[in-house]
Order: sequence, then C-alpha cells, then structure tokens
Amino acid sequence: EGPVVLFDYFSCEHLSDHSGVVDEVRPAVSWMYLYSGELTDEKVRRWGGGIAELVAEHGGGNRRIAVDHINPEGVEELARRGISVGNGEAVMENARLIKSPDEILAMRRSIVACEAAMGEMEAALKPGISENELWAELHRGNIARGGEWIETRLLSSGPRTNPWFQECSSRVVKNGDLVAFDTDLIGPYGFCADLSRTWLCGDRPPSNEQRDLFRIAADQIAHNTDLLRPGISFRDLVERSAVPPDDCYPTRYGVLYHGVGLADEYPTLPHSGDWTADTPDGVLEPGMVLCVESYIGRLGGREGVKIEEQILINETGNAKLSAYKLDERLL
Repeated sequence: EGPVVLFDYFSCEHLSDHSGVVDEVRPAVSWMYLYSGELTDEKVRRWGGGIAELVAEHGGGNRRIAVDHINPEGVEELARRGISVGNGEAVMENARLIKSPDEILAMRRSIVACEAAMGEMEAALKPGISENELWAELHRGNIARGGEWIETRLLSSGPRTNPWFQECSSRVVKNGDLVAFDTDLIGPYGFCADLSRTWLCGDRPPSNEQRDLFRIAADQIAHNTDLLRPGISFRDLVERSAVPPDDCYPTRYGVLYHGVGLADEYPTLPHSGDWTADTPDGVLEPGMVLCVESYIGRLGGREGVKIEEQILINETGNAKLSAYKLDERLL
C-alpha cells in the first residue's frame, strides 16, 4: 500500500508508467567508479541529496533506511545528511527464508532444466573428454533451457577429486576415473539448482575403495535428509546428523546444510564439531529449502565423492526436489 518509487540504476529515460502502479520515476545517480571516475565524490553528494529527498517525502519522519550492499562513501554521505543505514541484507535473507508456492514451482522448473543438462553431461562422459569439455555441457544445457548463469567451476576427475573444491581443468578423464561436480547454477526464472553427483567414467568396474567412499556419502545424505522436518532446531539437527568417518573428517565439506533460493542463502549449518558460540540457531519451518551436503575423501587418499540434494521442508516432513539418480554402479 502507498506510493511506489521506481529507480533504474543507469537511466530512467526509457521508463514510463502505463499501469498506474508507479507514482514517481526519477533517474538514479550512478557513482560506480566505472562511470564516475574522478567525479565520484560529486556524484555521491548528488545521489545522497536524492535519497534524502525521498526519505523526507515518504519516510513519515523516519530517518533510517536499509540497504543490502553500499560502499563506504555512500554511508558517510547519508550520515552527513542525518540518515542512518541498516543492514538490508539481513532483512532480505530472512524474507527469502520461506518460499511461496510460486517460488517453489519456479525452483522445480530450474531443477528440471538442470537435471536435463546433467543427463547430457552424463551421455557425453567418455574416456578422453576433458573436464572443461564436460563442464561446458552443463552450461550449454542450462542456457538452452532459459537458465541464466553458473557461479562455480566445481568439476574434477580422478586424483583431482581429493581434496574437494578444485575447479575443472584441461585434464583428460580416463577410464575408471570418478568424476564429481556441483552444479551451482541459476536456472530458469532466476532460481538456484544446487546439486552434486559423482559418476564413474567408462566401462571399468569400480574399485572397492570407490564403492566404499560412495556408500559412505550416500548413507550420510540419506540419514541427514530423513532428519529434516518442521520444528527441529538448527542445533538439534546438526547434533543428530551423520558426519564423515575419522579418516575422512579432516577433508569434510564445509557445511552439512545450507539454505537455497535465488542463490545459496541463510542458514548455513556446520558440522557439530564446528558449532561455536558464534553460530546462529533457529528452527526449520515449512517452505524452507535446504541443500544436504556430503563430501567423502580420505585424508591423503586418491579420490573423493561429492553428493548433494535439494530438499523442501513441508508440513509433515520434507520433499526431495532433486531427482537425478545416483550412479548405480557405485552403490
């Protein structure tokens, strides 16, 4: 309710109100150094004046605003004008915690597009393909289906799967290699599909070590997914979660769970041994979506396994949004 002020970051010349919704359209003053150069200070003062006018006009006497990200000179200019800046990132992260039915539908669409691209990756996975060539299949498939972008290059093969977080390279994948990846993509409608799988390349039977690592990761994911339900606290969830065995614990993934929506989101829940007085607690609620993470690789070992699922918290427990099958040869 009430007036709406619409800003366009670069210019407003092309904006007009044809709906009756927008009460006021005014040009934004960009003071990114890319556009402002040595005139940045002058443009910051002009920008601050415009914000002060809006606060006076629409703030009802309130001199506080919330901004998700702002450079220091902007904060200083607003303070000079008697306007205090709060943390808009915290406001938005909490607003994004509970997904609406439309948001869940859009997220499902993103995951469907992601998993279709994963199928094309798996079909292309043959000995002799490079990690970069295989990763490109995910990019191509995402864009072809209306997706937007991919924020990491987390695909590795063979000995590069241990430790985790090595970006894809020109390495050629060999017969019998494990190939592990994390999609981390923004798909159609701007929603994140954050899934991980580990595949066996070629026709060579898996080794006992490969099977063992995969079984540990799959069991951890299954156990921790079963714990997800409304009403459980973050701390209780972490305390009851399965963790890697001792010889894999030093190379563990950084978190057990994290929120997901338009990108990776709050909350981020660590292993129980990493929980400190600085770790925020909370309670799972219907409409939250979390990713369940597992990386299993022995300290000093040759290979590792990465699996991740995307899970919706509902009224009775949870529903798995990700559906791409695990590599049955490794089970």
